[in-house]
Amino acid sequence: MNITVFYGSSRENSNSSLLANKVLNGLNFEAVHLQNMKIVPIEDKRHDLEGFSLPDDDYDQIIQQILKSDIIVFATPIYWYSMSGTMKVMIDRLSQAIRDERYPQLTEHLRTVKAIVLAVGGDNPKIKGLPMIQQFQYIFEFLGTSFEHYILAEGNRPGDVLSNSRVLSEVKWLNGWLQSLVNQTRH
Repeated sequence: MNITVFYGSSRENSNSSLLANKVLNGLNFEAVHLQNMKIVPIEDKRHDLEGFSLPDDDYDQIIQQILKSDIIVFATPIYWYSMSGTMKVMIDRLSQAIRDERYPQLTEHLRTVKAIVLAVGGDNPKIKGLPMIQQFQYIFEFLGTSFEHYILAEGNRPGDVLSNSRVLSEVKWLNGWLQSLVNQTRH
């Protein structure tokens, strides 16, 4: 079982990164820090004769990582009641990637992937983060990806997320669920 976490924060050791690392404690996973990648925003050419052009960026690495993954974790701060800009650009580019002739297997593979969203915000995220969760739900529904679970956590200052007992209970449950999935594939 291959797990990938896409970190959407622009900060090292951000609350969303700490949350993801806690959820994935004891599990092997690949980490992709979007802040360290060059991802060009999509130029929508779906209806042009020449179609999409291939930007000179790191997006192919993201697609290669998705193709290796059974579970994808999206860890993002909540910025203005949505995912981070770097994560949004990454997801926007999927419109291009699912039409890319170099990846004919991508659409079918996305239908086998399980997705988890972990998000941290400072302004009542349990309520104000729900529209973002719904946005992810629609994205995964469009892709045919199974949306398995999400955690919305509160945190302002670095490390705040780890002092919330309710969140730590959710983290413990989610980690156990992931451990059981990994153990099932080993047998």
